[in-house]
Amino acid sequence: MSIIRLPAVMNRTGLPRSTVYEKVKRGAFPSPISLGSRSVGWLESDIDDWIEARIEMSRGGRHEG
Repeated sequence: MSIIRLPAVMNRTGLPRSTVYEKVKRGAFPSPISLGSRSVGWLESDIDDWIEARIEMSRGGRHEG
């Protein structure tokens, strides 16, 4: 199990920082986990699952609301 930081999340997803946090707030993106008083990270597997779900939605012709 690996934890990745925001720059890696942005690189993997193509999303800018503001969009990542906006989607987290809406519940449309995995929530980060606390790594300390001022740092967070995401489980790499959660990001992989999110990317796979976007691929499935795209191939299935469904759009995120």
